[in-house]
Amino acid sequence: MKEVPVKIEHNKEWIVVKLGVGEDRMAFPAPINKEILFKSISDVAEKKNILIITVKTDTETVYKILSVEKALHILKKLILGSCNAYRLMAYFISPAIKGGVMIKEAQWEKGSVVVVKSGIWFTSETKQICVPVKDVADIELTKRDVQGKSTDIVKIDHLDTGEVSSSFVLCPLSTLQVLYNFLKETTKGIDMKGTELDSIDQQVAMLVYSGMDSHAIENMLNIPNKQLSAIYDKMLNLNLAEVVTIRREIQLNSKGVRYITDATKSQTN
Repeated sequence: MKEVPVKIEHNKEWIVVKLGVGEDRMAFPAPINKEILFKSISDVAEKKNILIITVKTDTETVYKILSVEKALHILKKLILGSCNAYRLMAYFISPAIKGGVMIKEAQWEKGSVVVVKSGIWFTSETKQICVPVKDVADIELTKRDVQGKSTDIVKIDHLDTGEVSSSFVLCPLSTLQVLYNFLKETTKGIDMKGTELDSIDQQVAMLVYSGMDSHAIENMLNIPNKQLSAIYDKMLNLNLAEVVTIRREIQLNSKGVRYITDATKSQTN
């Protein structure tokens, strides 16, 4: 086994160890003393330079590994190639569209699509891109012009750093249909009945989607802040949105009023 210097979270602390890495397994030294087969890994996620893996044997155990980008790239390549996941060879572009604009320099990459519990991974020799399942907005089997020919692809709409983006997957049609069905099943938690929001709620959601802030929405729909806050709460409870900014309204107390009064007097004298 090769040894890779990493930090492992153990008992809520980060400890420096040399992780043993082989073709089909990795080994945590003391104080963890655990050997893990890649095929026993049921989930792979990443946050910045932290790799989060879930190992499923008799129980589920989560391990967090922190290291430099190059070391994590090698580790992810080995894990994603052998972990317990749905995978297929395919061509992909991720992302192909960002903020409604086609990315000019985006090109088809030859590699794999690996679907684990928490995300959809696009991997090639140089790229390792993960679209978290919770960020998927829609999955569509559609057609796209590829080298001047109308071709069937799977289009995945998802959030990428707050912007709506789209990724494309291309493979033989029979495999593409299987992938589409599998992805729809994996992301069925995002489907809704369509009756959860009334017409005003839906207008608010559309204006948020378009990038409007709360003050602009209140003016556009002529609704008070209290009503808008209630709609926001409904959307948050339905897991349709997340809080990015809390707008505070204040009023001066007696000390503040006295300060402004004295400041005004000093300016007129």
